[in-house]
Amino acid sequence: MASPSHKFIDPTVLATIKDLPLLAKVVVEGFMAGQNQSLRRGAGLEFSQYRSYQPGDDLRQLDWKMFARSDRYYIREAEVDTNITVRFILDGSASMGHEDQNGISKMDYARFLVASLAYLATTQGDAIGLYVLHEHQLINLTPRSDNMHLQRFWHQLAEVKPQGRFPDAQMATNLLADRRQKELTVFLTDLYEQEEEISELLYKLGAQRHELLLFHLMSHNELDFTYSGTLTFEDLETGQTMQVSTGEQRKAYLQRLQEWLEKTESNLRNRQIAYDRFTTTAPLDKALRAFLQKRLLYG
Repeated sequence: MASPSHKFIDPTVLATIKDLPLLAKVVVEGFMAGQNQSLRRGAGLEFSQYRSYQPGDDLRQLDWKMFARSDRYYIREAEVDTNITVRFILDGSASMGHEDQNGISKMDYARFLVASLAYLATTQGDAIGLYVLHEHQLINLTPRSDNMHLQRFWHQLAEVKPQGRFPDAQMATNLLADRRQKELTVFLTDLYEQEEEISELLYKLGAQRHELLLFHLMSHNELDFTYSGTLTFEDLETGQTMQVSTGEQRKAYLQRLQEWLEKTESNLRNRQIAYDRFTTTAPLDKALRAFLQKRLLYG
């Protein structure tokens, strides 16, 4: 049975919260409270130094290394210096405007995720940066760790409108040239590309020996092809249209999609790029846990 906190993490509920900072805090605090419900004390812990996390505790006092070992949250009185730089790269191209049946677009879902993860990272003292990539404009918010920067981060994120195509890989690579010594990159994209420009950028980033976490965003209606009748589909980036008899094309479409997904995931994992796929109807728990595991093991 789902935890009651999940109602705060479901994207349909989140879409009703128009204030992005409030949304981020609701997601993170709901997630942390849900995790706390299953906490149990294990053997061998020095409880003079640790105690179980309680809702309302300062997240900066969480011992992330202890979480990575035990999968449980504990507050440590002494500070632990594990600060890193977290760069969020967001695909800002027009295909990210595609909406699911619940009215939530890929960009909406990405916004929910990035806002929440940035808040979580900032509470740990991490520097966060935002890079939104599409052909008409490149948003570059250099990583910093103070609260004023987080406010600017949220403002920039709220203003993003999906448009155009993804830029060529070289242009994007130049934007990301200033890399820190200890860095985690979170790349959010639907992997819709014209000439492998997204794949090429991912491969270049993966070769730079920094931790790279890819969140592949897909809508439920495109993943399961939940359409009926004869419809006209439009490519959001090229404007091209195609009339499709959904009943006749469903089986072939799903087969080709599955083949592409398996090949894509295999290629990325072979290059040591952590890959996770999310649908825009799914609660955000999985993404938060994936980020925490990667961030904590790296930090």
